[in-house]
Amino acid sequence: MFSSRDAFENDACPVGDEMLGQMYRANPNGLSLLVANVSPDVRAMLALFCYRRSHLHALALAIATSCTERELMHFGGRVGSTLYALSREPARATSSSHGRKPITLSTKPLSTLPPMVDELDDEDLTDVVTA
Repeated sequence: MFSSRDAFENDACPVGDEMLGQMYRANPNGLSLLVANVSPDVRAMLALFCYRRSHLHALALAIATSCTERELMHFGGRVGSTLYALSREPARATSSSHGRKPITLSTKPLSTLPPMVDELDDEDLTDVVTA
């Protein structure tokens, strides 16, 4: 593992790839068990590391619930404080695709264009005839 300041400043993951992968794939109960095995400082850094990556945002919130506001603020400043507050909010109802809005496609034409009329000028006709 990295030293706490180096990991945050260099944007390095404070846990190994294997551990991060296990956390990413874990169900909520399994995640809490994995997080319990990590020291509080590393946990805070890991929550902040995940929070800076949109695909790990839900994992960051789950990890942050096990951190104190002081720990998160120590390593992340205002971002840590925000992460702490977000992790304490009641869960919002989300769709089955991990919070993404469903994609809808329009069934109507995007716009209607008037028919294109190709009118030839008298000058254009004389150019064609003389050629």
